[in-house]
Amino acid sequence: MNGLMLTGGTGMVGRNVRDACARKGIGILAPPRAECDLMDQRSVRDYLMRHRPDMIIHAAGKVGGIQANLREPVAFLTENWDMGRNLLLAARDAGVPRVLNLGSSCIYPADSPDPLTEEQILAGPLEPTNEGYALAKISVLRLGSYLGRETAGFSCKTLIPSNLYGPHDCFDPARSHLVPAIIHKLVQARESGKAEVDIWGDGLARREFLYSGDLAEAILLAVERFETLPDILNIGTGQDFTINDHYEIAAGVIGYGGRFVHDLSKPSGMRRKLLDVSRATAWGWRARTPLADGIALTYQHYLKTEQAHALSAR
Repeated sequence: MNGLMLTGGTGMVGRNVRDACARKGIGILAPPRAECDLMDQRSVRDYLMRHRPDMIIHAAGKVGGIQANLREPVAFLTENWDMGRNLLLAARDAGVPRVLNLGSSCIYPADSPDPLTEEQILAGPLEPTNEGYALAKISVLRLGSYLGRETAGFSCKTLIPSNLYGPHDCFDPARSHLVPAIIHKLVQARESGKAEVDIWGDGLARREFLYSGDLAEAILLAVERFETLPDILNIGTGQDFTINDHYEIAAGVIGYGGRFVHDLSKPSGMRRKLLDVSRATAWGWRARTPLADGIALTYQHYLKTEQAHALSAR
């Protein structure tokens, strides 16, 4: 055994995977960009040739919320495609037998009936607000499948998590996803005494959010049981809430007592995006963290992060 390699080890998913590995005593290679630059195919190939891991978890990617996706569609398409392409081709060349790829629920068509089953990929047009990112993720998924067909002894399987939140999340409003953005916005409103907070759109769009620690456990189970893992598997809670619900739950956790107003000039995104997790349940995995509990844990991490920033700024 030459071990397990993780890309994106400094991101939210990667850091949660590393934390889970540490708790379980699992050794893992998590090279920084200076050692393995996924944007440089030669760098990736050289690293894999030197270390020849038995399996790679591909968790790296350029990620962001709706504002970032609307602002930088070219970067979300090209950077995510380049990283996935370089890694998969280099893995094939280095004789790495197994790759566990992380997709995204945004790869499903915008108007698919809920809940979303794995068979619905490429069944219709994508949601315009994150189309670039989705196209890259679909292309990497397909490339892994094609390589598996053409290359004896190579297998790439993909987990498709729902929207994520949790420890090590990004709370920068310009780049953050919904839950960390809500936490930051409500804390700022509470501390500044704002009587109201705006919500993009009508707040009726529904979203399913998975706690990042639960995803890390699913990833390690997939590593352990890779041979029985379906080629494509949804990983989610199987339960969704409106955007308004997320604001209300977070306000209760944070202690914000103001009111909410809707900015109808802003996009709401897909009206609903709920994963069918029946295949994951049959395979033997189920999410464990309720939304309110996960938001409370994420809020605690936010407070620690802000305290650390304040101390470093002194």
